[in-house]
Amino acid sequence: MENQRKIIGVGESILDILFRDGQPVAAVPGGSSFNSIISVGRAGVPCTFVGYSGADIVGQNTVKFLNANGVGTEHFQLRKGEKSAVSLAFIGENKDASYLFYKEPPHVSADFTLPQMSRGDVMLFGSYYAACNGMRPLISEMLERAAKQNAIIYYDLNFRSNHSNELEELRPVILQNFRQSTIVRGSADDFEVLFSSRDARVIYNMYISQYCPFFICTAGAKAVFVCTPGGIHEFQAPPVEDVVSTVGAGDSFNAGFACALIWENIMPEDLPNLSRDDWQRLVATACDFAGQTCRSTENYIKHYEKHPDNPHHLNSRT
Repeated sequence: MENQRKIIGVGESILDILFRDGQPVAAVPGGSSFNSIISVGRAGVPCTFVGYSGADIVGQNTVKFLNANGVGTEHFQLRKGEKSAVSLAFIGENKDASYLFYKEPPHVSADFTLPQMSRGDVMLFGSYYAACNGMRPLISEMLERAAKQNAIIYYDLNFRSNHSNELEELRPVILQNFRQSTIVRGSADDFEVLFSSRDARVIYNMYISQYCPFFICTAGAKAVFVCTPGGIHEFQAPPVEDVVSTVGAGDSFNAGFACALIWENIMPEDLPNLSRDDWQRLVATACDFAGQTCRSTENYIKHYEKHPDNPHHLNSRT
């Protein structure tokens, strides 16, 4: 269909090897935005991914994996002479993970190509990849294109303590990402590192609202806060049973939210007028995506119905 809205992910590609009780149990392609775009593809929403990997067997398998899951790879590079990135994820007793990374610093190559964007498309980006100097030329150009075409720019901070030693250097770029985004999302853990606070209301009023009007803060299995100029909404996160791993849950939350924006036919100009019920439907889909991922060793959803029978899966709380 002409002018069909799509979701564009940009980020790193990494092979995640998952360990439980000291033994490897799975090896899956990963990366924050990568995980999101796989869930988007499995949900049947048109999408493409901008990134790169080494031109080795890991990179070749990554391209096959993207294509098999409905993700366009026209702007995904396989770089000769570079090794694909690998991470070791050690699953703990509470099903979260600690990581060891084996990769080179992200960097742009001269022959990158970027996708065309249209009004109402959704650009997903975030993590260290979106703030580091090596990728800044690419991220800046994509942000400019997205703004020019009136796309929705969804920024997941995803800033972990392992990069806290670079925080002062990266803070100006992170704030610039806030300024250029339509929606900023982060976890309470992210903001504890960045602003020494876990309080969504404080974070929005003191650090976010001056740059970006729409802010989502997730607090694990506890709550989701949606902060807007018209008010702050708190939603109880639905319980998830039979959790296998929380790796990729936040990334799938982002994917579900982006898909819901398209399924609900919400354009950038509609965001200021959304009601509490509207935000609840978006968050409910995002939480459904995250819950599915928690019940799998993969970093993404299995599949998703376009219009779930009961979209109000959250218990709202004033």
